[in-house]
Amino acid sequence: MLSLPVQPAPSQFGALFDSDTKAAIASGLCIQCRGAKLLCGKTRCPILVRWDSMMKTAPMIDRMDLDGSSPPGVFVGRFGYPMVYVGPLVPPIHGDTQILDTPEAWIGRPMEDIVQFRSQLVRGMHRVHVHDVDRGGRIVDLTRELALGSSPAEVEAGFARKPHGRVVLDDNVQPFGPSAPLHRLEIGTVKADPNLERASSDTDLYAKEAVLDLYGRGAPVSRIQRAFSVGAFGLEKNRKFVPTRWSITAVDDTIGKELRERVKAFPLLNEIRVHEAIGFDDRFLVVMIPRPWRYELIEAWYPNTLWNPLGREVVMFGDHEGFEGRTTYASIGGCYYAARLAVGEALNRDRRQAATVILRETHPGYIMPVGVWNVREHVREALRRPSRTFATMAETLAYLRTRLDIPMERYVRISEVLSHVLHQRTFDDFDLLAGARAQD
Repeated sequence: MLSLPVQPAPSQFGALFDSDTKAAIASGLCIQCRGAKLLCGKTRCPILVRWDSMMKTAPMIDRMDLDGSSPPGVFVGRFGYPMVYVGPLVPPIHGDTQILDTPEAWIGRPMEDIVQFRSQLVRGMHRVHVHDVDRGGRIVDLTRELALGSSPAEVEAGFARKPHGRVVLDDNVQPFGPSAPLHRLEIGTVKADPNLERASSDTDLYAKEAVLDLYGRGAPVSRIQRAFSVGAFGLEKNRKFVPTRWSITAVDDTIGKELRERVKAFPLLNEIRVHEAIGFDDRFLVVMIPRPWRYELIEAWYPNTLWNPLGREVVMFGDHEGFEGRTTYASIGGCYYAARLAVGEALNRDRRQAATVILRETHPGYIMPVGVWNVREHVREALRRPSRTFATMAETLAYLRTRLDIPMERYVRISEVLSHVLHQRTFDDFDLLAGARAQD
C-alpha cells in the first residue's frame, strides 16, 4: 500500500522553488493556472514537479508483462497533441476492481484510499493521431472496446519496457500509477454497457446528443467521460480521441448547459437555502437564492495548501455567469463546470430556479491534487443533504459566518452574485419578506 508523503513544513518550501516560481505563487498565478496553462512560462509546473519527486513508488511489476482486471479504465494523454498516447489502465490484481475508476463512489473515503486505488493502475501507452479512431490498429480498437464496458474485464498487456514512474498527479484528472509503452494487448470478454454501445454504433448521432441521451438514461458521468475520450461519439467523419482531462470538462460543460436551460423554465425558490459538505479539509457551502439563474464559484486557498504553498495570506478569486451563461472559459478551470453540473442537477430535481454561489474554502489538509471529481462529487453530496433555510440575506450571512473561517465581507467583496442580490432589490424580495412575516 502506498503511503502519503509527509507534507514539508512551509519553511522548507523555499529550497524547492526558484525566485520566479515564488513570485508566481505569491501573486496567485498558480491558483489560476493549476499546472494546466503553464502561465509561469516554464515547461512543467514546478508545484507538480515537487509532488512528483515526493510521490516515488516502487514499480508495480518487475517484468514486461502484466495481467489483471481493468475497472475498466482507459487514459488518453494530451502531450504531443495531435499525436497522443492512448491505452488501458490495468492493476496487477484480479477480481472486482470497479472502485478503482469510479469517482462517484469515493465520497467519504480518506485521501489515502484514493491514492491507493489509483496508484495500482498501470498505464499502457500506444501513440496514435487523434483522428485515427478507426485506423489506429488493434490496440486502439481494444482500448475503445474496454472504454465501453460496464464492469471489470481481464486484460493482458505486453510492454516495450518495464513500467516505471511515480503516481501521476493532476488537478483535473484522477491520479494513476506507473506507465510503459504497449506492444501487445489482449482483452477477455467485455460486458458492454448497452447504452454506451448504442450511442457508439450510431455514427449519425452528434456527440452532444449522445452525451445528453446517456446522462438522461442514468449513465454515470465518469463513464460518459471515459467513452467520450476514446472517440466513441459523434458523426463518423468527425470522431477523434480527446485527452482525458479535456473530455472530463467537455462532458461536465455539455450536461451543465443543458440542465441550466431547463432550470430557467422553473419557478424561483421560495426561500434561501444553504447546503454544506466537507472532504479532504475542503469545505463547500452552497447558497441558493430566489433569483433567476446566476451561478458563481469562489475559492479561497489557505497558505500551505496545494496551489498556495508559500503564501502568508489566503488567496481568493472566482468565476461567474449570468442568466445567459458565459462566452469565455472559466479561469478556475474544470472545477467550475463540475460544480455547475451538480447545481443544475439539484435544481432540476426540485424543479426550481435560483441564483447560486458556491463558497469553497480549502484548508491545509488539502495537500495534493486528486482530480476535478472532488469538486463535482462534494457539491453533489452537499446538495443531497438537508439544507438550512432563511428568509433574508442578513440571516443567511450571519449563518455563513459561523461555517466559514474567512470573514464574509471578503467573500461579498469579490462575489458578483452576492453583491447583485444585496444591492439589487426586486419585488421577489418583498414577497419573500412578506411571506416570512406572515408565518411569524
